[in-house]
Amino acid sequence: MAPGNQIVDFGDESHGSRLARKTKEAPFMPIGIAGFLIVGAIGAYKYRHRGSMSTSVFLMQLRVAAQGTVVGALTIGLAYTMAREYLFPLLDSKDKGEAK
Repeated sequence: MAPGNQIVDFGDESHGSRLARKTKEAPFMPIGIAGFLIVGAIGAYKYRHRGSMSTSVFLMQLRVAAQGTVVGALTIGLAYTMAREYLFPLLDSKDKGEAK
């Protein structure tokens, strides 16, 4: 084990502190969850006005919309993290005249 690694016990962690820690580690995860909940709420509202569409088709389209929202938020988060980690340090080192 590397000397800089620490062993952390998360067993005593409350739900609120765990959510706060996970939000700091992956900030786009709560955005994806919020998007999922919003799509679900809109779908529940539109269920009454679906017209002649069968329930199974409506729920299938709702599921695809909710999953697409979550996957989109996670993809944007991954792209942001990769750009911050790999692209922005290169730009910072060029501005300072340092080679990385």
